[in-house]
Amino acid sequence: MESKRFVGSGSPHIKDNTCTKRIMLDVIISLIPAFIAGTILFGIRVIPVVLLSILSAVVSEVVYNLLSKKPFKQAVDIDLTSVVTGLLIGLSFNVKVAWFVPILASIFAIIVVKMIFGGTGNNIVNPALAGRCFVFISFLGLSTAYVSGGWVDPNGITVGATPLANILESGSLYNIGISKLDLFLGRNLAGCIGETSKIAILIGYIYLSIRKVIDFKWPLIYLATTGLFTVALNGFDFRWFMPSILSGGLMFVAVFMATDYVTTPNTGWGNTVYFISLGLVTAGLRMACQMEVVTFAVLLMNIIVPLIDKWIVPKPFGTIKKQIMPPKETQK
Repeated sequence: MESKRFVGSGSPHIKDNTCTKRIMLDVIISLIPAFIAGTILFGIRVIPVVLLSILSAVVSEVVYNLLSKKPFKQAVDIDLTSVVTGLLIGLSFNVKVAWFVPILASIFAIIVVKMIFGGTGNNIVNPALAGRCFVFISFLGLSTAYVSGGWVDPNGITVGATPLANILESGSLYNIGISKLDLFLGRNLAGCIGETSKIAILIGYIYLSIRKVIDFKWPLIYLATTGLFTVALNGFDFRWFMPSILSGGLMFVAVFMATDYVTTPNTGWGNTVYFISLGLVTAGLRMACQMEVVTFAVLLMNIIVPLIDKWIVPKPFGTIKKQIMPPKETQK
């Protein structure tokens, strides 16, 4: 008689239709508004940058699987995590980036950060952020030549500093001639493809929250903490609050990267500590370094996540607190 194969796992056993591919597909859908907005703002040069990033990530995973001697059918059956990683990397670059930079970022993110550590679910830091950090350090000048785009003439873009760099350097939003509406819409601003239009990011955030892919409160806690601590560091001048949230890549990372399942704590209280700490670190490093540091802040907190999970352990279901009995001689 043919033996049957069973898969064993620890309790509890929860039956649900959710799977990795479905979650990743939702993330891809949520990133489409940012991609469209980036194309409108910066022109069709956005498309090859994003496609190169995605293709490099997917090919890297397939090639690694084949070199690991996995069956061909299994090697090419990806779970869309590499697509999401490549898409995030592509959207985190500017349109003037050298063509090989997104390729190297995707290869590093997939092979070094994800696959070598065991594949999906085993990476200790966010692969997309790690890939972005790798090329930022290796090719600083080639990956930070930001350009400004406009709604009307996206092809007439010029190289310039990002709004965040100008705000930190001048010490005020009002000294650089940029309104909060400009920051929200992303018009006529220098920046990365997917990070510039905050309204597009907001649409993606609402979609992920409705689909319950992310918990809506964690990005809000991260953003609020960053904004309030920035205000405190600038003499409690609340004019810093909105610019600190709307400038740079903070909102993009808060919604699509900082909420990564694998690199965030396993408990509610752990996530509370994580996202508040992340906001404090982001605001503090921004003011200290006078530059965008959200990538480094998240990677730093990713490394601390195992310690948070060790310190904040959920109470097992049905556990009764053990009574400490006094010594027998004192019971008389």
